[in-house]
Amino acid sequence: MNIQIFGTKKCFDTKKADRFFKERKIQFQFIDLNEKSMSKGELNSVLRSVNINDLINSKCKEYMKLNFNNIRSTEIKAELLLKNQKVMNTPVVRNGGEATVGYNLEVWNKWIENN
Repeated sequence: MNIQIFGTKKCFDTKKADRFFKERKIQFQFIDLNEKSMSKGELNSVLRSVNINDLINSKCKEYMKLNFNNIRSTEIKAELLLKNQKVMNTPVVRNGGEATVGYNLEVWNKWIENN
């Protein structure tokens, strides 16, 4: 398994994801989105597994400022999200070509079972 957790240190769901993998002694790489942004390739990899609307946090302040609610094009949303990653729901957990958004025990347990 090649686990990457994208999130922020203050996010409670990111902390729970961190704890989930630590308790099972599964090594992972934590990327703090406040320090290092997700690359375009990483975002595209995540978008192959996840709907872009699930990745966008419609409750944050920047959502309305960036006019996300009026954008229909997936490509434009992806470009805006790449430049403004504070609008992203966290944690984003990747396992190779698969990804989840938020605290998703069901999928993570399947990854462990299939490993």
